[in-house]
Amino acid sequence: MDTSKYVRYTPEQVDALERVYAECPKPSSLRRQQLIRECPILSNIEPKQIKVWFQNRRCREKQRKEASRLQTVNRKLTAMNKLLMEENDRLQKQVSRLVYKNGYMRQQLRTASGTTTDNSCESVVMSGQHHQQQNPTKHTQKDANNPAGLLAIAEETLAEFLSKATGTAVDWVQMIGMKPGPDSIGIVAVSRNCNGVAARACGLVSLEPTKVAEILKDRLSWFRDCRCVDVLSVMSTGNGGTIELLYTQTYAPTTLAAARDFWTLRYTTSLEDGSLVICERSLTSSTGGPSGPPPSSFVRAEMLPSGYLIRACEDGSLIHIVDHVDLDAWSVPEVLRPLYESTKILAQRRTVAALRYVRQIAHEASGEIQLGGGRQPAVLRTFSQRLSRGFNDAVNGFVDDGWSLMDSDGVEDVTVVVNSSPNKFIGSQYNQSLYPTFGGVLCAKASMLLQNVPPALLVRFLREHRSEWADYGVDAYSAACLKSSAYAVPCARPGGFPSGQVILPLAHTVENEEFLEVVRLEGHAMFPEEAALGGRDMYLLQLCSGVDESTVGSCAQLVFAPIDESFADDAPLLPSGFRVIPLESKTDASAATRTLDLASTLEVRPGSARPGGETDATNYNLRSVLTIAFQFTFENHMRDSVAAMARQYVRTVVASVQRVAMAIAPSQLGSQIGPKSLPSSPEALTLSQWIARSYRIHTGAELFQVESQSHDAILKQLWHHSDTILCCSVKTNASPVFTFANQAGLDMLETTLVALQDITLDKILEDAGRKILCSEFSKIMQQGFAYLPAGICISSMGRPVSYEQAIAWKVLNDDDVHHCLAFMFVNWSFM
Repeated sequence: MDTSKYVRYTPEQVDALERVYAECPKPSSLRRQQLIRECPILSNIEPKQIKVWFQNRRCREKQRKEASRLQTVNRKLTAMNKLLMEENDRLQKQVSRLVYKNGYMRQQLRTASGTTTDNSCESVVMSGQHHQQQNPTKHTQKDANNPAGLLAIAEETLAEFLSKATGTAVDWVQMIGMKPGPDSIGIVAVSRNCNGVAARACGLVSLEPTKVAEILKDRLSWFRDCRCVDVLSVMSTGNGGTIELLYTQTYAPTTLAAARDFWTLRYTTSLEDGSLVICERSLTSSTGGPSGPPPSSFVRAEMLPSGYLIRACEDGSLIHIVDHVDLDAWSVPEVLRPLYESTKILAQRRTVAALRYVRQIAHEASGEIQLGGGRQPAVLRTFSQRLSRGFNDAVNGFVDDGWSLMDSDGVEDVTVVVNSSPNKFIGSQYNQSLYPTFGGVLCAKASMLLQNVPPALLVRFLREHRSEWADYGVDAYSAACLKSSAYAVPCARPGGFPSGQVILPLAHTVENEEFLEVVRLEGHAMFPEEAALGGRDMYLLQLCSGVDESTVGSCAQLVFAPIDESFADDAPLLPSGFRVIPLESKTDASAATRTLDLASTLEVRPGSARPGGETDATNYNLRSVLTIAFQFTFENHMRDSVAAMARQYVRTVVASVQRVAMAIAPSQLGSQIGPKSLPSSPEALTLSQWIARSYRIHTGAELFQVESQSHDAILKQLWHHSDTILCCSVKTNASPVFTFANQAGLDMLETTLVALQDITLDKILEDAGRKILCSEFSKIMQQGFAYLPAGICISSMGRPVSYEQAIAWKVLNDDDVHHCLAFMFVNWSFM
């Protein structure tokens, strides 16, 4: 038996071994061997014994780390268990209240006597009078514009907030996918059947309550829709609390509606159990208190009692967050009203955003997050905030920021605003002496409705396939504007986007719902003015968020700004980008009915009839609004030229996004143009019969087996065939254009029947595939068919598709005259 592990070491030897281990923990380190040799006190210990000691030391360290980790997880689970028990108590109270209300309603229905009803009404009136008698000076105190009146409003706000945070004042419904756990965001719920829209979140963070309160009160740091928060008055209360009067401005998410502002009272205090509370509500004529600033170009919204309850727990804090607002949805166009009535959007953009930001700060403080680029977390957070804020400024174009509207070119689809303020873009290295011809910043923006396209899917595609919508010349112009002088305004050029892109990650949030990255656009000079720039790579700082399709009510956004190679911390940023927001209604009874209707519509198979009177809820649930904004600098004498370029560029981008949206739309769109519409087309019925008949004539085999030879049966089999089947016309001196594709073909090409005719055969084939087809073309025309080897083709979205074999054959009409060419790609898959 090896007894070396049982050797007893002197305290001096243990200290020496600990010093060696601390300096060189790796067992294979040559430095460790050198330190052992240089230590005289270790010279009388055998190397094998020293090796065993280090192994045991490493095992003990792993055990300590694992024990510490398990203790941390156990503390988190204990805190979450406490939170769940409180939530269970709240739900039991809610159930009891509902049971009581249900019993009361049953009693009223059984009571047929009018006298009883009158007494009941009188009882209700007397109850209200009794409540008023208990608080005879309540309204008088609130109406008084003095500290006592403000304190009365603050205490009432506190009571109402606590009843929402831990009580049953609001009927909360937990959001799908938000489940508690040691590493989860917490418990997230939204309101049902209440005035305005409300959201609630409860979670655990590893920060002290005072630090959490400090972060949450700094609304500009975490609430991306917040433009400014002005503290107009501060007053201390006798109980150690603080009352503040705040004027807050928020950004509008689109160009189609005005921004909102709030005039509120914020009350910060401590409860008897030591918990911190920050509660807030709007001051209106009904609540009393001083009048706020006039709303000017904003729409005054109302904040109902909301806030934060922060309780200390072991190794952190338990946070309850409640947001309850009335955004005056009736003042916006009807099509946008769901955006202002959605509790899910409020939860994601404000309530959950606050909790996520606090968790992010906690993780950064603990050193659990590894960041790229060698920059501090605070610097990277600042970049993200500047990108988001700059994009919001561009979308809103506030007059007090210096923006003014330019004359339209006669078409109202794109809005162009200009900002000639010298502080808009010129940073520390951009002063008038270096850039004397700087004229200002110009922004072209537009908003549009999208149908049947998930926002996350669209933004993810725009991020990964920039070449589908971006223009190389415009990117080069934006990059040149970072120099001391710009060059010629770009124009539309053939060839599109000649460079590739490389995405270099910088940072991401804990749950990966947002990430910051640098995009390197690899390009080369194609034109003389580009050669003057050296044909170098261009760089973009890019912020992407909301690309997780499983997140309910999330806004998807892609914002980017050109940067130079130095990438300084104070580099000027001019953000442009896209924002896609789902249009969902608030959670109410009608929404629940629509959900049931949607579930029933999903049962309808292609070709089946919808019951009479049933509405199509699919379109409602898949609507979203897309906002596009692009910013450009311009020189004094080039303003009109840059404006014309910006208008045309945004229109081109809108057309590209529409094409992309149509191609990547889910199967609901495809089902609308699928078999249930094909039987009404005589051309499709006839073509399907020609395809199957010609395949049998040329190859001697059946393309598919059908029990019936009716046109409908053949078309159905062709449409649902597992392999891709395409037809293209063959004309002299023209590239073959696709005229038909089955469902598998549309999936492979990532397109629709409507857009199929814009795709030519040479666009989807690589060089090798084109060469093989050219060599076999004469054989196809003479023999009638040919087998082509395995290869790769390209979808309309630029994605490579591999296939095991392709078969090409001539399609003959009823008179045996050549009509078109058909291709079948066997066992295809995206690479």
